[in-house]
Amino acid sequence: MTKAEVITFKVDEQLAPAMTGIENRSAFIRHAILAALGNTCPLCGGNGILSVSQREHWNTFTEHHRIEECSTCHETHLVCEHEVHV
Repeated sequence: MTKAEVITFKVDEQLAPAMTGIENRSAFIRHAILAALGNTCPLCGGNGILSVSQREHWNTFTEHHRIEECSTCHETHLVCEHEVHV
């Protein structure tokens, strides 16, 4: 069994009372972090900003791809123009 690493962090005045009553805050926080990491943007890594090189790759990618809203769930998603015309 590997030894667990303890990581601590501060919460603001609004988050602390919101977490009152959570039976196992450590498990809750672990689950929330793992869920967030699983939903991280693969391009920017979740920071919301593209580097100059990433932007160049994105510009090349968008030559044959576009962002579109799904008519069913209304979420945005990528559409490959090559697949549309096949």
